[in-house]
Amino acid sequence: MTMEWREQEGVRWLEADLGGARAAFGTRLGGVSEPPFDSLNLGVVTDDEPANVRENRLRLATALGHDPGRITFARQVHGAELLTHRGPPSCAFWSPEDPNSQVKAGPPEADGHVISEAGLAALVFTADCLPVAVSGPGGVAMLHCGWRGLAAGIVASGAAAVEATDAAIGPGIGPCCYEVGPEVLDAFRHLGESAAPPADGPISCSRINLSAHRRLDLVEMARRLLAAAGVRRVQSADLCTRCHPELFFSHRRDEGRTGRQGNLAWIEPVEA
Repeated sequence: MTMEWREQEGVRWLEADLGGARAAFGTRLGGVSEPPFDSLNLGVVTDDEPANVRENRLRLATALGHDPGRITFARQVHGAELLTHRGPPSCAFWSPEDPNSQVKAGPPEADGHVISEAGLAALVFTADCLPVAVSGPGGVAMLHCGWRGLAAGIVASGAAAVEATDAAIGPGIGPCCYEVGPEVLDAFRHLGESAAPPADGPISCSRINLSAHRRLDLVEMARRLLAAAGVRRVQSADLCTRCHPELFFSHRRDEGRTGRQGNLAWIEPVEA
């Protein structure tokens, strides 16, 4: 199976079928925010106008057909903590209140959400990190996977929580653009190292390497971690957020002054 582009009222996203569950990987298109947050910025912890963020969140939920009050989110801290939800979230993605009030009230800290019933949707924000959705008999989880979260075991935890059989990896920064320090590469040595390209050779988004260029391929690391967790059916968007400013926000490209995409996973309702 491959992901498909979908669009509703100007909101555009990539959607993946996870066998009883689905995942949507959002873009920056279809919102009301002004540059540099144009246009579908969902991040409150930016310099964007709160009213714009609130409208953008409502637009995304409406486009995807979800109740905006039943979409989970958290303060992401680049860790491996998961929240399990069995009812409406205590801190909703959207409410009639100013979204800044939820930040001040202190939403829970977590980088992944697990749901086991239809009618809820799990969301993570990204602006270069990988969004990874996993599904299985135990439900579906949406994971925010930067290098720290991957190294800390968030993929294994998410896969175990839902007994994962399927996964979808959304857009994130590619090895073409993700130069890191040796301490970051060292965190993944146990997963094996691919052959390095020539020192003066081209680096492309499709190149898998842990090389002398110190570029880390987050997608390949996620694939290896999923395989180690027993997940065999894996789809990947294979799109670099830094290379596609027309589609995605990128923290690295925009030097921190940028918006946030939204990525959701949910269980499909059983038809009567």
